[in-house]
Amino acid sequence: MNWLLTLILLTSGAALWRIYRADGSGDRLLGIQLVGTTGIAVLLITAESTGNGAWREVALVLALLAAVITTALVQLWRRRPS
Repeated sequence: MNWLLTLILLTSGAALWRIYRADGSGDRLLGIQLVGTTGIAVLLITAESTGNGAWREVALVLALLAAVITTALVQLWRRRPS
């Protein structure tokens, strides 16, 4: 399990690098989504390794929040004057 968590955290690091070096807001949005997805994966792996079902519920709430935040950011960027 440790190698899987390490791989997922490296993916999160790559997403943070992408957010920092992004050319436009679309690239930043994709980086933010990837950080959220890796956070959900870490929570699900933690739930499986500890046997605590509460972590699954936290991952579900994070997934729902990530979808709402992504929709809100897209709407905000669409309304912004060019």
